[in-house]
Amino acid sequence: MAIAAPASAQPDAVAVAESLFNRGLADMLAGRYATGCPALSESHRLDPRPGRLFTLAECEARWGRIATAVARYNDFLALYSRMSEAEKLQQHERYRVAVEQRDALAPLVPQLTLSLPGDAPQGTVVQRDGITLGQPSLGIALPVNPGEHVVTTRAPGGPVHEVRFTIDRSESRTIELEVKLPDGARPPVTPQGPGDQAVVPAGARGARPALPPPDAGPSGRRVVTYVVGGLAASALVFGSVTGWMALDESSVADRECKDVPGQPGVATCSVVGHAAGKRANDLGLASTIGFGAGGALAVAAVLLFLTEPPPPRPQVGQVGQVGAMRLSLLAAPTGGGVAVRGHW
Repeated sequence: MAIAAPASAQPDAVAVAESLFNRGLADMLAGRYATGCPALSESHRLDPRPGRLFTLAECEARWGRIATAVARYNDFLALYSRMSEAEKLQQHERYRVAVEQRDALAPLVPQLTLSLPGDAPQGTVVQRDGITLGQPSLGIALPVNPGEHVVTTRAPGGPVHEVRFTIDRSESRTIELEVKLPDGARPPVTPQGPGDQAVVPAGARGARPALPPPDAGPSGRRVVTYVVGGLAASALVFGSVTGWMALDESSVADRECKDVPGQPGVATCSVVGHAAGKRANDLGLASTIGFGAGGALAVAAVLLFLTEPPPPRPQVGQVGQVGAMRLSLLAAPTGGGVAVRGHW
């Protein structure tokens, strides 16, 4: 017996949803996932029901869109946790399949990190497969479905730059995006101080002054510090997620297991409770390892940062060198000055 439809669903919407569900289910069973899964998704949107959500997750999994399927299974499991005991009894078999499918597919979901260059103009728009990604979605690994993807970037007033790529199951990839500037636009140049003037050799008048050499970037030790800090953050996030999952499985085991009267510490469990208890133990161990590794890596990152030696300073007395000229400060008991040495 199906769970009653929400009171907000209109009669016409329920009829349309039922028709879409039947068509989507038929297409799914025939292997026509490109039409079946969207029909099931629209059916669930019009008239949300646990059975429709579960069937949509199954369709996405068969279609190979495993990131979407895992998200749908998690939605169903969250809905299941809020059901009454009678409703859980009706949906128990779907719950069991959803847990097994989610646990099997989650490790296979690809992870994609998209990053903008540091000089990207404010207001640059990034889209992945037509979905606009805000700043919080950049620079971090996000789950995506396996297969081909299209990422576009567009600076204000500039042309669209497109990147196409294919990502496989279990793959982790980082892509540094490129941004095309508008015609005639130049990247900003850091202004020099009022006393800094470029010296141009006599034979090169009219030529553009040479820009100072680019910054060499962070030291190797600083890069190691960043890497260790990133690993620490990842381990702590892993510990938190697996800890939450362990608590969720533990609550299932508590419901499915009953203490044996007169035998302290002995309980009888259903098949579901026994499986949930085992998963809770495994996830709890993984959470402990994640927190331990994250804490150790965080301490290592802090120590690397605090013990990093200061960058080398320029030699005392040498002001600078531009082109073929060298300027030096002179000091003596009777006065001082500036010496200019070079060749022309």
